[in-house]
Amino acid sequence: MDDQRTPWHTEQWFTSAWNHDSAVANHRFQRQVEIHDVTLRDGEQQAGVEFTAADKLRIAEALAEAGVHRIEAGLPAVSAEDEKAVRQIVDAGLGSKIYAFSRCMVDDVKLAADCGVEGVVMEIPSSRHLIELGYQWSVERAIELSIEATSYAHEQGMAVSFFPIDATRASMEEYLSLVSRVAEEGHLDTLGLVDTFGVLTPHAVEKFVAISRDRLDVPLETHFHMDFGLGVANSVIAAAAGAKTIQTTVAGLGERAGNTPLEETVVALRTMYDHDTGVDLSKLTSLSRLVCDLAGVEQPSNRPITGERTFAVESGIIAAWVRNVRDVDVTEAVPFDPRLVGQEPPRIVLGKGSGVPNITEHLEKLGRDATEDQKLELLAEVKAASLDKRDLLDDDEFADIVGRVLGD
Repeated sequence: MDDQRTPWHTEQWFTSAWNHDSAVANHRFQRQVEIHDVTLRDGEQQAGVEFTAADKLRIAEALAEAGVHRIEAGLPAVSAEDEKAVRQIVDAGLGSKIYAFSRCMVDDVKLAADCGVEGVVMEIPSSRHLIELGYQWSVERAIELSIEATSYAHEQGMAVSFFPIDATRASMEEYLSLVSRVAEEGHLDTLGLVDTFGVLTPHAVEKFVAISRDRLDVPLETHFHMDFGLGVANSVIAAAAGAKTIQTTVAGLGERAGNTPLEETVVALRTMYDHDTGVDLSKLTSLSRLVCDLAGVEQPSNRPITGERTFAVESGIIAAWVRNVRDVDVTEAVPFDPRLVGQEPPRIVLGKGSGVPNITEHLEKLGRDATEDQKLELLAEVKAASLDKRDLLDDDEFADIVGRVLGD
């Protein structure tokens, strides 16, 4: 590879030069795009995920070690265990800013302030239908509660991130009217762009950012869900349009289909937009696996960035690529070097889709030689055994086949 660095082709990744064409690269990224992780609150809302206070402290420590800028430690009012977790995380003196989540109720804010958090994310519904049907409140009551609670939070010295739930299913007029009233009569330091049900298209994101920025002129945060799989794309587009903070969860945990995943978001920004959030990408795999282990959640084996088999190569064609390029430029065979995110380099495995290069690779591991005809015989045995097993073959199973075909 040419030693001259380009944003799309470095020693660690090879994406597309098209991303940096002047016709599409007119981005408005803030100098520092912050990551605000909500695993300990919204992530735990995934059905069946139950974190203890000790779990939450352990995850918070790992998030801080990875360089996540802000950690939402939880909603202290939800339970004694959650309050305990928030207090312990604050007392741990981590390098990240610690926020709490709060309903727009003064009692919630008092408890958050007592826990010693630096900031508070304050929720209120912004769509008339959810206010009237889901909460059975009047819109005026929602606004009054927001004004009272945000003002109180500000008086307690906490940064206030206003979080209008279901903003993307409100009309623009309803949404802007509510947030403007709160900004004028209450207080907010930042405004969350909240797509509670993941229903915003990428084409609408820039509009969402623009109308919010033009009306309030405060830093913007994203909070997008994955119900239609668009959270990463929408978050990145919002950041490119000027949003300062992206809210994520580790491994995409969260309500229903989950929240915008931390891992995909920061790697996409780094490798495709040349924007470094400061998060240590090499910590992503261990962080994800820690959280999933504590959550009791199994992720797909080929999940982007952190999947256990994402960089396992079964195809004979791709195995040949890997063998030919791995000592020259591994990104000719994968979009980024797996070591960038804490994974092992691409490994060639044995299965029904394998070819002669896979057999050659594993013979070399055993220190064995074979003729081309013998390799074809081994390949046929591997394909049959893999199909019968309905999975990859391990080293011992391949060694048994080699023993039968080539002899000991």
